[in-house]
Amino acid sequence: MITVVDYGMGNAGSILNMFLRVDTPAILTRDPAKIADAEKLVLPGVGAFDKGMEQLRNLNLIEVLTEKVMVENTPLLGICLGMQLFADASEEGAFPGLGWIPGRVVRFRFDAERERLPIPHMGWNTVTPRKPHPILCDLDHSSRFYFVHSYYFQCKDDVDVLSTTSYGCDFASAVASGPVIGVQFHPEKSLRWGMQLFRRFADYGKHPKAAVNSWSFIA
Repeated sequence: MITVVDYGMGNAGSILNMFLRVDTPAILTRDPAKIADAEKLVLPGVGAFDKGMEQLRNLNLIEVLTEKVMVENTPLLGICLGMQLFADASEEGAFPGLGWIPGRVVRFRFDAERERLPIPHMGWNTVTPRKPHPILCDLDHSSRFYFVHSYYFQCKDDVDVLSTTSYGCDFASAVASGPVIGVQFHPEKSLRWGMQLFRRFADYGKHPKAAVNSWSFIA
């Protein structure tokens, strides 16, 4: 059972529908007791960093989520803003983040010597793997994911970068540390590639060696 955290900041309906399409039971809740019993968690997110942290704090979810991932090692997938909330802080706001993965969230900046790309980064783009991980295995070079964001996660340690994407600069499009996994793109809007990622998250931890060995990207 996948538990999607309802804190009023994400495309929860689309995520539940995607899990339904890959035959995986999922529920949406903001009940701390149900989150405490979760086998796997999804933290969605669309909107501003401070508002996301405020919502989690007001709903008394920060402590239970931190206990789940940092103590119980419960797998958690963060999507877009949900991933950015893993950081220590963000240029977008003044509140501290969850601090699960060291780093900060910064805004895209393009100087005069570079092509001035539109902000937000919006549309389809590729990801380039930086290390093997079950969540992205079995994807090939034709894979595309849908992005909508003006800020990106700047990890303090490169070992936490799972994949990068190029948009004026190479930025972390996926991060991972222990049971915590984050993607900057929206798999719930990414058609068959997003479905594959949701399948992999549903299977995550069941057959870890087989999943890693089936990695098909060429770094």
